[in-house]
Amino acid sequence: MNRPADWIAPFAPAEGAPPKTLLAFFRWALSGAWGVLIAGSVFAIAVGVVEVAAALVLGKVVDLALASGAGSVFEDGTVTLIAAAAFFMLLRPAAFAASTYFQTIVVQPNVFNLVLSRIHRYTIGQAVTFFDNDFAGRIAQKEMQTARALTDVVVEIIHTVLVALASVIGAILLIGTIDTTIALGLVVWLGVYVVMIRHYMPRVRSTSKARAGARASVSGQIVDTVTNIKTVKLFAHADHEDRNALRAMDTFRDRTLDYGRVAVAFRFWLVTLAGLLPVLMVGGALFFWSRGSVTAGDITATGAVALRLAQMTGWVSHTLMALYANVGETEDGMRTLTPSYTLTDRPGATELQVTDGKVEIADLTFRYGHEVGGLEDISLTIAPGEKLAVVGASGAGKSTLVALMLRIYDTEIGRIAIDGQDISDVTQESLRRQIGMVTQETAMFNRSAFENIRYGSPDATFDQVVAAARKAEAHDFIESMNDHEGRSGYDAHLGERGVKLSGGQRQRIALARAILKDAPILILDEATSALDSEVEAQIQDALDRVMEGKTVLAIAHRLSTIAHMDRIVVLDQGRIAEVGTHDALLARGGLYARYWHRQSGGFSTTREAAE
Repeated sequence: MNRPADWIAPFAPAEGAPPKTLLAFFRWALSGAWGVLIAGSVFAIAVGVVEVAAALVLGKVVDLALASGAGSVFEDGTVTLIAAAAFFMLLRPAAFAASTYFQTIVVQPNVFNLVLSRIHRYTIGQAVTFFDNDFAGRIAQKEMQTARALTDVVVEIIHTVLVALASVIGAILLIGTIDTTIALGLVVWLGVYVVMIRHYMPRVRSTSKARAGARASVSGQIVDTVTNIKTVKLFAHADHEDRNALRAMDTFRDRTLDYGRVAVAFRFWLVTLAGLLPVLMVGGALFFWSRGSVTAGDITATGAVALRLAQMTGWVSHTLMALYANVGETEDGMRTLTPSYTLTDRPGATELQVTDGKVEIADLTFRYGHEVGGLEDISLTIAPGEKLAVVGASGAGKSTLVALMLRIYDTEIGRIAIDGQDISDVTQESLRRQIGMVTQETAMFNRSAFENIRYGSPDATFDQVVAAARKAEAHDFIESMNDHEGRSGYDAHLGERGVKLSGGQRQRIALARAILKDAPILILDEATSALDSEVEAQIQDALDRVMEGKTVLAIAHRLSTIAHMDRIVVLDQGRIAEVGTHDALLARGGLYARYWHRQSGGFSTTREAAE
């Protein structure tokens, strides 16, 4: 049998997409954990019952003392006193310990990870456009916020609300055995308390939701500035970024003040109502004691219950404020993180099987939902092992073509097929596993050089990583690297987005990653346009090695890098304007020839050919 800490599987996947309504979202996020949560609830209810029983035991001891007298109380009440001592020293601590153990060991750490893993797993399945339309920091903040808030709701319902509910019900039953009028007064007081809760909690919830949204905006603004700190410095816009951050902070401050005003009013009326309870209950017990209908022990029990409930009122109300605030934060996170996927695998999608690497593009039109722009009526076949280059002015549609091949977007008209398989009929994951890519803006993680290269094949051994680095001519500079924590060589971390590397070094890491992935189809998206001519020459051999035996689609501004390709396609305003070899296109004297003559030896003189 698993140990209690493992009773909830903390990383179990959820069924389907997260729902858009609150209760359904809770069911989705917590599915698979309900049995353990119910067991934890039983322990919490037991604590509430024990708390009420404590007042009853105390009253019995007082009645025993008064009935036996000072001289014989220990002789006459030995069993009762031992039982009372055992209750306070053994049973009550055991009940609290069991409940606390369940809360802190079984429930809280596992539920947080269960919810966060499910939210994160769903979020990273979103299309690229989802992330393009938001701040990275804001999305990360929302994931953490929602998981933490939902976990706190679960823990507080079990640890506080159920304990309080069991205590209140037990108190009403206990006081009812003493005097029904006092019990009725407790019920009336409880009704007033519930009305106040119903009045204030929705306000707490709405102001908390607004506060959570404003807090996430502050995080998003700050992360956006820090992520682009070099641009901020280069343009001397620290003051501008400071003003943007202060505006976001000011909005957050206003929303926090809104929440605070509601909290102050709620706490005032709560404390007033809590102070009324002991007056009513103890006063009532004294009145009926003066009439001879209750005992001194009953007064003690009533007073203990009244004080405990009065104390619990503050505790519960504070918890309810936090609970409703967390519900608001959960709803805020749901709104950001649960949009339906805009790009999904079709039902019954199969795994892409690449045997030859033939790419067929037929009658392809894509306009991003607009009347103009994008691609128009593109038909093209890339033979197995062929090296095809695509050139054109900015906005001609080169990057759009790459995005469609990778199914970042779905085609609007026409189709793209690989070895006869329509890419819209295969799974996105299998498609992208079969395509290697090296881009101008090489993505680097703030992890070790080893981990960044092995991203191309997560199961690769150290020797395989080193071999790929050698082929990419990256091994020597990696061996000489050191980071600020004293890690060196392949263990050295590269910094945020590879900031510690030069452009050429980043490209060679990316080439090593592509070599390690060894996909049959390779896309080079302006892979050398950010490099100077000397660095480009250094990695050209590495590029040639990467392309060996693969079907290649290369996009380039710098024409020297693609002059040796098998064919060159020239795009103009989303259409194919020219197709041919380098020599044939030069002889034709069209667009390609014009681009080429603007360059000297393939390197830019006054402007890049595609500008």
